[in-house]
Amino acid sequence: MKAAIWYGRRDIRVAEVPEPGAPGPGQAQVKVRWCGICGSDLHEYTSGPMIIPTQKPHPMTGKTAPVIMGHEFSGDVVAVGEGAAGFQVGDRVIATAFERCGTCYWCQHGQSQICRYVASLGLHRDGALAEYVNVPAYTLHRLPPALSYELAALVEPLAVAVHAVRQGGVQPGSTVAVFGAGPIGLSVLQAARAAGAARVLVFEIAQRRQRLALALGAEAILDPREPEIVRQFFALTSHMGVDVSFDCAGAPASAPMAIEVVRRGGRAVIVAVFEQPSQLHFNRVMFFEKQVVGAIGYSDEFPATIALLADGRLRGEPLISAKIGLRDIVAHGFEALVERKDEHVKILVSPEA
Repeated sequence: MKAAIWYGRRDIRVAEVPEPGAPGPGQAQVKVRWCGICGSDLHEYTSGPMIIPTQKPHPMTGKTAPVIMGHEFSGDVVAVGEGAAGFQVGDRVIATAFERCGTCYWCQHGQSQICRYVASLGLHRDGALAEYVNVPAYTLHRLPPALSYELAALVEPLAVAVHAVRQGGVQPGSTVAVFGAGPIGLSVLQAARAAGAARVLVFEIAQRRQRLALALGAEAILDPREPEIVRQFFALTSHMGVDVSFDCAGAPASAPMAIEVVRRGGRAVIVAVFEQPSQLHFNRVMFFEKQVVGAIGYSDEFPATIALLADGRLRGEPLISAKIGLRDIVAHGFEALVERKDEHVKILVSPEA
């Protein structure tokens, strides 16, 4: 089968590899229909290794690079292993990316996304930028009949946004700021609106993404490069700041600004992966009793996200900027996302094309 394999920074190769073989106990094999290129995939391409193990095998999977990438996928169950209860051949499915140990403190307390040994599909185990993938059956979720495979491939990143909004404590009437209108930022914008946010202000520099943010419910767009931009922002919020901010940009300057624009007693949520360190004077947190929390992945948000996408409260179509075949994933996938950010948001990949 064809697969996109990460060997190192700027070194992803599409090659023929053996099919994954019969699924083991508790596993199911899925024929992949569509798989998105995730921001974490892009970080590994441009700046990795960041998460992919290259020297020491992952403690749960035993995997080191090279690794087949991909975890935002949809497809059909084509085989089930012993004990893979609840699924059968022909089921239309998606899967969470995280594989958990099930026994550590965090797994026992409903926080499997921060499991001591958490493994991510496509980073710590061969993933779904391939024709077939084997995954634990407990990660699978069935698709509603009306939800297309293309939109279903967006459930995983949208679930990240739903989890982030829950971490932020967004309530009906909340005011919100979002830094970065990439796939996650635009998803957070929508999830915040679905949670009842009254106002969402978005910081973004790319014009296409600015337009998308407005179309998806942003009240105003601010360019973080403009002089006195924070002063302009506070003028828009009656010099109060917002209840909750979300850093989905991951730039060195974005996290301090996300904390700056939160009102006294407000909350800043760090959603992005950072390639470089960021500096902050913590007096800006302490003096005004601001809260800074992280948001990684999701815990139990898949069912809610599927429902929100199926009934239209979350819109996936505007996020899809291109659909390509697996053989074109480097030139028209990863390189397009790096070099033409103003043109692309989410690129979906078909292993069959």
